[in-house]
Amino acid sequence: MKSIHTVITSVLLTSGIALSATASAQSAPLQPPPPPPGAHSQEGAPGHHAMDMAKWQEKMKERMAKRQAELRDLLKLTPAQEPAWKTFVQAMEPKSMPLPQDPKEMEKLSTPERMERSLERMKEHQASLQIRLAALKNFYAGLTPEQQKLFDENHHRIKKDMHDRMAKEMQRKDGPPPMPRP
Repeated sequence: MKSIHTVITSVLLTSGIALSATASAQSAPLQPPPPPPGAHSQEGAPGHHAMDMAKWQEKMKERMAKRQAELRDLLKLTPAQEPAWKTFVQAMEPKSMPLPQDPKEMEKLSTPERMERSLERMKEHQASLQIRLAALKNFYAGLTPEQQKLFDENHHRIKKDMHDRMAKEMQRKDGPPPMPRP
């Protein structure tokens, strides 16, 4: 059971990083992982986790679309800024979430091999963040100082809201206490 909490926490943190780095993102249809053969959709049944993940992804999609629209309205972009905005939004589109590594397959690996797998996943994530950062920097550079200030304030608010929401969710599921904010 602890590994499920670890996976959920990892997914939430990864998504949180993407959200906080973007302040908004255009949502693409996310594909939830297929339920295992013989899965059921009732609470407590084997496929319940997949159902929860699909609901969570849908909520994230709606939340991100709303924030994107709010940010665009707040910044009052000029026609000259629109191409950079579109590039920024496309770079921030959430990708389909990686499936958790199969515990049975991971058990067959040695500790160094497991760590290598983890490192590879981190490198993939870092490459994705570098693409997003480049798009963010390009868009940010095209903003006026006033727009940059609004963007920064909005990003800080979203990051704080996300942290509070994640802490509340972890408390609700009897998870570990929330991490202190800097």
